[in-house]
Amino acid sequence: MAGKPKLVTELDFLSSLEQGEPVTQMRLSKRVNVSIGLVNALLKRAMHKGYVKARSAPYRRYAYYLTPRGFAEKSRLVASYLESSLAFFRAARQEYGELFAGARRAGVRRIALAGNGELAEIALLAAREADVEIVAVVDRLSNEDQFHGIPIVRAVEDLRGAEALVITESRRPQQTFDLLVQSASGARILAPELLRITRRPAAAGTTGAPQ
Repeated sequence: MAGKPKLVTELDFLSSLEQGEPVTQMRLSKRVNVSIGLVNALLKRAMHKGYVKARSAPYRRYAYYLTPRGFAEKSRLVASYLESSLAFFRAARQEYGELFAGARRAGVRRIALAGNGELAEIALLAAREADVEIVAVVDRLSNEDQFHGIPIVRAVEDLRGAEALVITESRRPQQTFDLLVQSASGARILAPELLRITRRPAAAGTTGAPQ
């Protein structure tokens, strides 16, 4: 749904109606960050299921509010979101841990992360446990100079002392991988399976755990 997981979109939508104040569908679309068409579909579904009711308000607006069933559904979505988030955290931490452990066994100890965000934070935790050093974070779009005390560089060419690159970009992992293959010629590029990166023939031998 508009780039967001369905569960998150539905949770954001129900949360946006908690106060029950008069609002237009345009305003709701901005709150939830989805199209007006999707807001309309979500409203129809929620009202059909008894999660939401509406009353007319001045200036052609409606006051949408959650019913007791709607609040119960929101609580269920919150629990599902937390459960799925924790499951993802555990899976990501395990995969990065295994990746770093394989790198260390191959004698690779100094690694740069490609991507700045939540995955990079998880990778940092896994790197500490595996006793490998994260020397830099590559993020050409970042406005920051550091990430948890680690220098951020804008291009692979600016890296110094990194023996491998690990993909930690969650929004554009394939694009990041492809760009690294082109710009970091000969560099060892590693990626966890959870990112579902396609290893193209031209990039054969550049990903996976070091041998």
